[in-house]
Amino acid sequence: MVKKYLALEDLTAYKIAFDLSDYVWSVVEKWDWFARKTIGSQFVTAVDSNAANIAEGFGRFHKKDKIKFYYYARGSVYESSFWCKKAFSRNLVSDQEFNYIINELRKLPKEINILIKLTNSLSV
Repeated sequence: MVKKYLALEDLTAYKIAFDLSDYVWSVVEKWDWFARKTIGSQFVTAVDSNAANIAEGFGRFHKKDKIKFYYYARGSVYESSFWCKKAFSRNLVSDQEFNYIINELRKLPKEINILIKLTNSLSV
């Protein structure tokens, strides 16, 4: 019997965060220079760090290291939400874009908490 190991790409939190970061990039790259330079770069960085921190945590060996990066990812979700709301209040994203981004961000804390709980249950 061949044992299948969990891959990063199998994690729901990672898939959501990865796809969302590409979506936000496609939205922000259409903004004018000033909006991209101020809010856009912060927004993209925050959203990118969701998937990046999940990936980094997944790649760590020790349980405490893994969980630390999952906590960072969860914090980045709230930062991403802030920048999305700021972009919306300044008319940089449409209602449809805003609703899609916020709804995807709302899924992430639960999925990240699942990763934390699963990691805590490991005997390593």
